[in-house]
Amino acid sequence: MARSFLQLLQLMLLPFVLSAMVASVARGAVVEHTFNVGNLTISQLCQPARIITAVNGQLPGPTIHTDEGDTVVVHLVNSSPYNMTIHWHGVFQRGTQWADGPAMITQCPVRPGGNYTYRFNVTGQEGTLWWHAHISFLRATVYGALVIRPRGGDKAYPFPKPDKEVVVILGEWWNDNVVDLERMAFLTGMTARHADAYTINGKPGDLYNCSAANTTTTFQVRRNETHLLRIINAALNTPLFVKVANHSFTVVGVDAAYTTPYKTDVVVIAPGQTVDALMVADGDLAAAPGGRFYMAATPYDSAIPMGPPFSQTTATAIVEYTGQSNLTVPPVLSTRPEYNDTATAHRFLSNLTALVLPGKPTVPLVIDTRMFVTMGLGVSDCQPAQLFCNRSAGPVFSSSMNNASFVAPTTISMLEAHFTNASAGVYTRDFPDTPPFIFDYTGGASDTAMLQFTTKSTMVKTLRYNETVEMVLQNTRLIAKESHPMHIHGLNFFIVAQGFGNYDEAMLAQLSH
Repeated sequence: MARSFLQLLQLMLLPFVLSAMVASVARGAVVEHTFNVGNLTISQLCQPARIITAVNGQLPGPTIHTDEGDTVVVHLVNSSPYNMTIHWHGVFQRGTQWADGPAMITQCPVRPGGNYTYRFNVTGQEGTLWWHAHISFLRATVYGALVIRPRGGDKAYPFPKPDKEVVVILGEWWNDNVVDLERMAFLTGMTARHADAYTINGKPGDLYNCSAANTTTTFQVRRNETHLLRIINAALNTPLFVKVANHSFTVVGVDAAYTTPYKTDVVVIAPGQTVDALMVADGDLAAAPGGRFYMAATPYDSAIPMGPPFSQTTATAIVEYTGQSNLTVPPVLSTRPEYNDTATAHRFLSNLTALVLPGKPTVPLVIDTRMFVTMGLGVSDCQPAQLFCNRSAGPVFSSSMNNASFVAPTTISMLEAHFTNASAGVYTRDFPDTPPFIFDYTGGASDTAMLQFTTKSTMVKTLRYNETVEMVLQNTRLIAKESHPMHIHGLNFFIVAQGFGNYDEAMLAQLSH
């Protein structure tokens, strides 16, 4: 369910800012890269070697290191057999919206054999972001980190200077061709099957079949040194719990925004999100005589009563103490949360609060536009292009917001249509501020065929520049209820309240006084 829903959120919310862009000022260096997207032969999980799509022959792809205020220039060369775009996940793109990357939203895809240059700056952002393909399921293997350090160097961090920084990218791995999986899911109207494994820096780890040294990532640490872990969830579908045996974290940032330091022994991270966490290498070596501790990533499944199948497995990497390791002794593995441990997930997510810094934005107090947006899974009729859809079996799954299920254009990108005043027949400006029906959104009795049904459209919400929007996001019980990561291209937002059940404005007003 979440696989199409996350894409839906990205595509539907992006047009909110099409007409609300101003250029930010670059004041740093130019950081230039060439991304050659092509074939990479790789073997995992006892499978014969096969070809995947990757950047510069790497999985994950290269990390881009920048300082705040730098200009990033990436020359994309598409040597793959597939159409390609790259999205710079979390970058504001003020005045450079052509570089954002979603196929048919801000650009047409780069054809096989073609090339495209992305140019943007990273002003007013510090921390960990990432980049990935934004077409089909190709971001399963086309992804990498984007690190933005403070302009004053590591001494400018609003937390103690770490001794070392480490990128930790979580992912999902399929033994099948992911483009074929996505295409068949669309043609049939069925959901694509779940991943075969989870990965840490491209490797599943030695708890899977055919484990070996080259299938497990190892992080070298020195005792009592502080490491800044830049954790990225590049998975398509699955939120993940992350733990390091016998160690704890202090979270200091999420999605390139600093947080009030929060101590925890587990990180919960949804697809598309990043977490910056300090980890002191102070593990109890008496409990790990081999001087090695597992980092473990396990799935979090929030769906009630039941979501789509998922891989109930664990990806691992090894945290190894330099000069104190014994490779003949297995690493220590911690206990992991249960797959449906919503209490742990909610505790982590609700304890993340913004670090208020001088000159940085604070919560706006005057609201210009209010929106109430329901979201969840519903059903719709088979579309003409879904050639293998079983029309006699009834409707198929469709994610929606306010009962509108988004369809991307096929002939011109939405951004080009906007700037050339050619939006007629491409999209409409009537995305509703409220759902068409008021009902018990989280009640089981509301899961009816009438409420499940949604229609396909290409609707956007148009806002004035600098407008302040209050958006209440209401999850629904239709078919199933589960957590959803929220991502708006080009913007950060303030979370001012969250909870379970139906939104109650009157109760919230009472609690705030």
